Amino acid sequence: MSWLDQLAEHVDDLRRANHLQQNGQSAVALPILDGVLVSAADPATRAYALVQRFGALINLGRVAELAAAMAVASEAVREVPDPYLRGQLHAFAALGAHLQSNLDRGVTHLVQASRALAAVPERDADTAWGWHDLAMAYSYLGFHGQALIAIEQAREVGAAAGLAQEVFAAPGIRLRNAVALDHQGDTDGCLRVLRDIDAELSRYVATDQLRPGSRAVYGYALARRAALGDSTSSDATRWLTGGGDSARTRDLRHLGSVCLAIAAGRPQQALAMLEAVPVSAETLGAPEAARLRSICHSSAGDHAAAHAADRYAFRLAALRIDQLRDGYLDGVAARLDAQETHRDPGRYGDETLTDPLTGLPNRRQLERYVDSLLSRGERAAVGVCDVVGFTTINIRHGRHCGDLVLQRIAGVLHRVMRRGDFVARFAGDEFVLVLPGAGPHQAAEVSRRIGAATNAENWQALVPGTPIGVASGWSEVGSNGRGLSAALAAAAAGRKPTI
Repeated sequence: MSWLDQLAEHVDDLRRANHLQQNGQSAVALPILDGVLVSAADPATRAYALVQRFGALINLGRVAELAAAMAVASEAVREVPDPYLRGQLHAFAALGAHLQSNLDRGVTHLVQASRALAAVPERDADTAWGWHDLAMAYSYLGFHGQALIAIEQAREVGAAAGLAQEVFAAPGIRLRNAVALDHQGDTDGCLRVLRDIDAELSRYVATDQLRPGSRAVYGYALARRAALGDSTSSDATRWLTGGGDSARTRDLRHLGSVCLAIAAGRPQQALAMLEAVPVSAETLGAPEAARLRSICHSSAGDHAAAHAADRYAFRLAALRIDQLRDGYLDGVAARLDAQETHRDPGRYGDETLTDPLTGLPNRRQLERYVDSLLSRGERAAVGVCDVVGFTTINIRHGRHCGDLVLQRIAGVLHRVMRRGDFVARFAGDEFVLVLPGAGPHQAAEVSRRIGAATNAENWQALVPGTPIGVASGWSEVGSNGRGLSAALAAAAAGRKPTI
């Protein structure tokens, strides 16, 4: 029995919508899913439909709708503790982050999807397709080795459910691997992979195992091979027709036509086609259009222009690698911050008094700390800090990115505190700082360090297009008998952006 068979409502409708999406007909599947959501009351049914609807919007390239669709799907999945649904959601979310050019968030979703799908006990067709979608996400984000591992997992799980291995051929994974090799200067390696894809196509045509959604991928592989001057007996034009309604399929058809114009000796026409119809940089990577321009110029005999276009393509490919390295460095920094936060039990107490998201003390521990300080007759500066525009972050990028921002802000605050100071997560995006024995001058210096450290963070990699800042205000406890509540109210009233 498949995962879908366990749902209480609309199983046939959901299976039909699923089949349509697998065959590249997301525009047809979308109204079916919307119809299910109008009448379904079962939480698991609604969660599944919302996740699949999120996937359909990704396939159709409707980027403006992704943040809202993911927020609704995430909320529904949260109410249904099922690892398959979580894995499928995160696989789609990684693709969505890729379309939004948010590599850091996409990588996070890849890890979460892999962990969730690995925890699924059933080896059914639905789980196999979850691994397939994760493989696609790995591939689009440039993790070609991990994509091959995930697609092998899809084949293994699918075989246990009675699905032929050919169902999970996934030629798009090898096509993106091939063009990535070409972008990095290994054209011979690219051609070897393209020839393997051609041979596979011949086998699938002979056995009638070709998935309709793969037509444009095979067509582009053949056309790209022809553009590089490597002849093939297969007809690329035949496979560049049909194949579904996704934005990626449309891009492949257009770029395939460009390649065929190059192969036919019409480089100027190919250049005009490239300029006339923009394609998403996410389909085959940002360097692909530049690499095709280089091939056009070379075919026309303009080797200087070809060299310049090639250098640009290589620079774009290197930029992607640099982004991955930046993400790795940021991840190490965040881990070190978390380790430092948890390392001082005398300062931060036991886990029951700790905020699980940031590792900082929670409101309860803050109150105990200040009560102890006041009972000794001491005074302290108290600061209230919050993230400027945090609501916008959640709306535009989703709650997951909001959580990542809070974790990074917690690390910033922890790093700039003086020895013996206390920092807690109070509520939402609000943090409270306690500086024992400090006055206005010390508080101002801490504010300055907070502003400098916040501005030094690479927020664009995490939430592109959304500036991040911190506002803070200060007061005192223990002065004139002022307690914590009064100090927090006074500090909050005087908040202003830190610079």
